[in-house]
Amino acid sequence: MTTSPTPTQILEEACHAVGLDATNAQPIRIAENAIWRLPGGMVVRIARPGQSAAATREVQVARWLATQGVPAVRALDLRQPVAASGYPVTFWEELPPHEIGTVTDVVVLLKQLHALPKPDLPLGELDPFVRLVERIDAASTISDEDRLWLKGRLEDLKQQWVSRPKGLPECVVHGDAWVGNVARTEAGPLLMDFERASFGPPEWDLVSTAVKLTTTGAVSAEEYAAFCETYGVDVTEWEGYSILAGARELRMTTYAAQHAATRPKWRREAQYRIDCLRGRAGAPPWRWKAIM
Repeated sequence: MTTSPTPTQILEEACHAVGLDATNAQPIRIAENAIWRLPGGMVVRIARPGQSAAATREVQVARWLATQGVPAVRALDLRQPVAASGYPVTFWEELPPHEIGTVTDVVVLLKQLHALPKPDLPLGELDPFVRLVERIDAASTISDEDRLWLKGRLEDLKQQWVSRPKGLPECVVHGDAWVGNVARTEAGPLLMDFERASFGPPEWDLVSTAVKLTTTGAVSAEEYAAFCETYGVDVTEWEGYSILAGARELRMTTYAAQHAATRPKWRREAQYRIDCLRGRAGAPPWRWKAIM
């Protein structure tokens, strides 16, 4: 009987492959992706098996952004990603002392990103529904009825996405643009996590903040007005908003439902989000609790 390698074993194998020493490595976050800090100002990110293409894209996008002068996390000058026991692993410069970004930080960086010319990189087209079926299937704490409803909602949104109204010119999009993927440093904000970077409608990046006004109530009207003024567009006024907002809501809900299977403290929040989407919890905005 074979056993899965531990995060420490994967880390050690990956570091050995690029000539780094994993001694005294400290875990930063062990979740869907495992992140470790190495002595000497380096960070190691271990992605899920099967995510080699996404890991490669992250490194390529980070290096491209460096050439464009966009403030972002920087990939180490190594041949990467490397495969360690089937896990794709990438290596990064450690960030300086920082806090989580603000809504203003997000929009300032998005405006820079969206203005860039399309690079000669295999980014692929944006898929707002990537891994949602897997998340729903992994949500073992929800009822069969709720699971069926989530899958039906997913299919409805996929059909609407194909025939969505025309919006702003397509460009490179971050794919998961929220305050958790921006680090606020003394020198200014930095963009992080390019796992979902792709080519597609810029509205997708804007919706991440908009739903925090219209869906979850986590962003105030004043914050959102400033966001729109900085970018120059209010995505909630676009006729395709409900489609993209629905996709973002489904991503947020299935993320909670998937991880509730192994984290009991998230079960109530996961069920609450499903109840909200199914019309069991009144009208939005709802007060969804953050899940990190």
